[in-house]
Amino acid sequence: MIQVQFMKPFYTKVTGKNLRLVFAYQYFSIVKDDELYHFVPVEGKEMIVNLETKQIENLSEIFVFQRGNRFIRMPLYQLLLISNVHEHLSPILDKASTHEETVNLLPKDEEVSEVQKLIRRFEEDNINRLIDEALEQRDEKRFYQLLDEKAKMNWA
Repeated sequence: MIQVQFMKPFYTKVTGKNLRLVFAYQYFSIVKDDELYHFVPVEGKEMIVNLETKQIENLSEIFVFQRGNRFIRMPLYQLLLISNVHEHLSPILDKASTHEETVNLLPKDEEVSEVQKLIRRFEEDNINRLIDEALEQRDEKRFYQLLDEKAKMNWA
């Protein structure tokens, strides 16, 4: 039996209902016959997990592990069958599922409100910058126009 000693995705991304886990050197290691093998991204380097079903979508992906000049080349479905990879995968999936739910808990009107606040702040910063430019150029007419515009927007 193969034991997963360490498994930490180098990169994760939730896209729709799928979670993409990308692995790199030193982020995934297994023990076979009391020898430690480290993942090498020679062939496959990612797991794609359906967050709704908790099923891995790319079971034919080939993962390669290396110890010195010896390699273990194994399809993902086989790794799932003969190792404890599920123990390491479960917390990652739970975290991704929780994060997705947290993001979706915000009502759409709150998201829009946050965007509107951000846009308003950018607009305010922009008008302040234009006022500063008018002062630097000693353009009194433009300065007063911008102050009026700022007052109309209730930013004063």
